[in-house]
Amino acid sequence: MKTAIVILNWNGKKLLEQFLPSVVNFSLPKAEVYVADNASTDDSIAYIKEFYPTVKIIENKENGGYAKGYNDALLSVDADIYGLINSDIEVTENWLDSISKEFKQNQNTAIVQPKILDFKNKTKFEYAGAAGGFIDLYGYPYCRGRVFNHLEEDQSQFNDVADIFWASGACFFIRSSVFHELKGFDEDYFAHQEEIDLCWRTQNLGYNIKYVGTSTVYHVGGATLQETNPRKTFLNFRNSLFNLVKNVPKQWFLFVIFSRLVLDGIAGIKFILQLKPIHTLAILKAHLSFYKNLMKFLGKRKQLSKRNDYNLHTSAVWQYFVLGRKKFKQLK
Repeated sequence: MKTAIVILNWNGKKLLEQFLPSVVNFSLPKAEVYVADNASTDDSIAYIKEFYPTVKIIENKENGGYAKGYNDALLSVDADIYGLINSDIEVTENWLDSISKEFKQNQNTAIVQPKILDFKNKTKFEYAGAAGGFIDLYGYPYCRGRVFNHLEEDQSQFNDVADIFWASGACFFIRSSVFHELKGFDEDYFAHQEEIDLCWRTQNLGYNIKYVGTSTVYHVGGATLQETNPRKTFLNFRNSLFNLVKNVPKQWFLFVIFSRLVLDGIAGIKFILQLKPIHTLAILKAHLSFYKNLMKFLGKRKQLSKRNDYNLHTSAVWQYFVLGRKKFKQLK
């Protein structure tokens, strides 16, 4: 199978200088390497042309964020498997081998994520994906190795191949045929949680999503938008609601949406108590944007024929914040 590694870049010359070497050294010749540039204004492209002539460059006409950036770029990539990786990812030797093996051996596997560890603390799982993602009843994402803000040490407890609900957009492998069958990422998301939506829609078609723990990458995280950035809060809260509207089964729809809006309100109060009112304002803006776009997303919901029941019996919020269960294997 032909594999293409595609790095989305926006004004990330410093990140490319630091992380592109490992991607090139450990991917070629098993895969082609592309940089999809989202209309950068720095000299990223000139740097790649000078120092990495084997890397193919795709120049997008605008910065459409993660979703549109990849949708536009992948129209120009000829491959069976797309490997979408952030520009702040360090890969390891032979990282592609077990991922390729999973795709070759299991035709129903559409999406694969490797183990994602923290570049700044390489013994710990990294927030954005860890050992594979899940969502709870209310649409809150969590991971094997990372439940909310609690990060586990990597003690080989997740060196397996496992079914997961979503794969991290930081390092996301997908069959090109499935990507185009689903018309790619939803561009209304701009960035954050569009990979969860795509994974959910992929499962609605009957495909599997896998975590392959024998492949390891290291992720800086927050290199594009820091955790303290209210824009990130806005996108995460709004897009999570979009996911629920598009994908929650009919019998659970009103209960889940209403409950989630209430829980978001509680999160807003918590931010005020933490003296972070700018994040409370971001949640309010997220809800206003959600209401503004509600009819549009109900229309998208009608286009989906089948809905995966996801994890309807687990509330990670209750177990984490009330029962104090911090590790993935403690959740029930």
